[in-house]
Amino acid sequence: MVKQSFDQYSDSLYVTAVQVATVWTSPDSARDIDRLGVKVPTDVKQWINELTYEQNLALCDENRVQSQLLYGQPVIITDTKGEWAHVVIPDQPSKKNERGYPGWVPRAQLLEVDKEDWQSELTAVVISKKAWLETEAGQRETELSYLTLLPVVEVGDTRVEVKTPHGNRFLQSDEVTVFPSDRGLEKGNGKAIVEAVEAYTGLDYFWGGMSAYGYDCSGLAYAAHKANGYQIARDAGDQAKAGVDVPFNKLKPGDLLFFAYEEGKGRLHHVGIYYGDGKMLHSPQTGKGIEIIELAGTIYEKELCAAKRYWLDTEGT
Repeated sequence: MVKQSFDQYSDSLYVTAVQVATVWTSPDSARDIDRLGVKVPTDVKQWINELTYEQNLALCDENRVQSQLLYGQPVIITDTKGEWAHVVIPDQPSKKNERGYPGWVPRAQLLEVDKEDWQSELTAVVISKKAWLETEAGQRETELSYLTLLPVVEVGDTRVEVKTPHGNRFLQSDEVTVFPSDRGLEKGNGKAIVEAVEAYTGLDYFWGGMSAYGYDCSGLAYAAHKANGYQIARDAGDQAKAGVDVPFNKLKPGDLLFFAYEEGKGRLHHVGIYYGDGKMLHSPQTGKGIEIIELAGTIYEKELCAAKRYWLDTEGT
């Protein structure tokens, strides 16, 4: 996680007020079958489970979904249209907007908080696949995704008190890591990047997915780096334009692998994480789950076009 900074936000800070908010291409992008993803509160797990393969695929093929936001994640509202807000997401860098990834979110899924009050010396990040936000009495309220970030009020023996858009709540200590907000998490190596998302093997691909309910290919790469103190771009095309070039014969676990049509000479369309021993960890496509595969003998071996490293190699190349 990069350090938490709110300098780019106005005094009116808006944060995500549902477990996962989907960022849509336009206010007309959400369909009736997407009601569980646009209501308050959301039920992302049930929403995804109810979608047929064709309905799921249409989120991509019909250009309906752009990205997702986690609970408490700040945004900048740039416009409103009826019940919808156009936002940019500063911690999801993108060539689409220099201020952050753009898209539309239901206004009801965002709440205003005081910028000064929202800041704290410590930040808690969810490190389990899911974690329940609890009241002081221990009643479960909202199921949060892996890598949800919230400001810390107090660290207790078994629970961490955090600030939320709905007031102070609690998370179990063994489900979070607490780190200094001004420094961020200690940066991990390539092996740690792999380990950060290895446990999600089998999780169904979800177009635009940025949560433990489903990742797309670049969302998985983004999450693996976020968990280790690195902020990279949201989309694969942008991810391929930064980082350090790595020769294919010098690959190490944690490096990003990029793939393009026409046997690597066409349009870039996919990203995976090098697992080691000629294998790749990736979220392939709608209808398939996150998997670890041998590259040799696959279409990916022919389409491999670039490799990038964002992590600090303290052992040398």
